[in-house]
Parts: sequence; structure tokens; C-alpha cells
Amino acid sequence: MKLISILFIAILFIQEDAGDNYGGLLKKHHPLKINCSYACSRRCSKSSRKNLCHRACKSCCARCHCVPPGTYGNKDLCPCYAKLTTHGNRPKCP
Repeated sequence: MKLISILFIAILFIQEDAGDNYGGLLKKHHPLKINCSYACSRRCSKSSRKNLCHRACKSCCARCHCVPPGTYGNKDLCPCYAKLTTHGNRPKCP
């Protein structure tokens, strides 16, 4: 009787863990990879310091998997990109 009750409890826990990913058997969803070089070239096309802009943009893109559209602003469309700062608390991403 004890064995049956323990087995029943174990089955309940397994079913709760199964949820969306079948008990961890499937890999978790990874963000879509974007072409950071292309996105940052577009973002930095009008910058006066293209190399600096491109280097900062690529590091932000690699971390956030997102680059805001356009050449300036629109950072509200990519919150992670907008939140990154330098050691001096200045915005890191162009």
C-alpha cells in the first residue's frame, strides 16, 4: 500500500513538472539570432564615428539579440538595448 501511494505521488510530481517542456526533455526556447553585422551597419550608417558605433552596437546586439530600427532613437522598441550602460553610467548602445 505504501509503495502504491509513493508511486502515485511521484506520478503527480512528474505531471506537474511536464508542463510545457515535457519534464525538461525538450530544450528551452532561445531568442532568434539576428544578423548583428547587418543591423548595426544600418544603425550606424549616419554616425560620424562608424567604427566606434559599430563596435558598441555589435556588443549590445550580441547580448540583447535586438537592434532598434532606424539610425537614431527608437530604443523603446528594444528595452534591453536601451538599459545597457557603460561603467560611467552613460548609455552603452548607440
